[in-house]
Amino acid sequence: MTKVRVTAPRGRVSTLFPAQRVFDFLEEHARPILLAPALIAAVVIIAFPIVYTLWISLQDWFLASATGPKFIGLENYRRLLFDDTRFHSAMIKTFYFTVLAIVLQVVIGVGAALIFNREFWGRGILRTLYILPMVATPVAISLIWIMMLHPTLGVINYLLRVLHLPPTLSIYAANTVIPALVIVDTWQWVPLIMLITLGGLATLPTEPYEAAMIDGANAFQTFWLITLPLLRPVIVVAILFRSIDALKTYDIIYVMTQGGPGSASETINIYLFLESFQYYHMGYASSVVVIFFAIILGISLLLIKVRRTTWL
Repeated sequence: MTKVRVTAPRGRVSTLFPAQRVFDFLEEHARPILLAPALIAAVVIIAFPIVYTLWISLQDWFLASATGPKFIGLENYRRLLFDDTRFHSAMIKTFYFTVLAIVLQVVIGVGAALIFNREFWGRGILRTLYILPMVATPVAISLIWIMMLHPTLGVINYLLRVLHLPPTLSIYAANTVIPALVIVDTWQWVPLIMLITLGGLATLPTEPYEAAMIDGANAFQTFWLITLPLLRPVIVVAILFRSIDALKTYDIIYVMTQGGPGSASETINIYLFLESFQYYHMGYASSVVVIFFAIILGISLLLIKVRRTTWL
């Protein structure tokens, strides 16, 4: 019996053999190779700015100075936390704005979701009109509300006079500027709370409501004992999203008040803008960014933990 030996052409072997080795390598290391572009993008877009901001926050860097950054360690943080009363005031105003906005928006948003969850004529049209403020640009909204809140020419004070109520200075008075800004923010972002809650209502089981109806529970008891406990995880998610956004609110405050009157509406974002782009204290402003980032991260982790608790 004659054995036949089959050999590939020499040129073909020399070209296919390296290619096969490449294919084997790619197949063996497919997971890290496919993850590498996303990892590189994350490092460039996220990790590098964070590390660079941390490094700048340890420097004494006046942008207009010819000397450049000078390493001073944690001195910026010490000044910020213990000596800078303006930062402390901005922190208080930021939390005041955030808490007031979240409470008002959650109450109105959940109430609107309960209304739009019912069947009635024109519900689709009204729901579409209700979410329009959310898709408008904050600057355009701010300019419209500036005209509406004008002490002498605004429509708000005109309506108050028609109702025989005292006029308000709103954004032009120190004691009313934060509530006035909260009203503008609420008008824009209540639809987001409503949409999130409406999605949660659509997923609720029907069995508890049928049992409550058999037991003779009224509408308030059904809402308080069934709907609200089942909706709490959804509401916490809505609070988480809006808390992060409210803490970072800058556009409507800057357009409407620029932190005024005086410094009555100077939140952390306005203070950060002034320190970095008007006073050019880049190192000090970077330390504000780091502390503000830590605050937002801490609040987010706290709300996530609250959402996962068994009693919720």
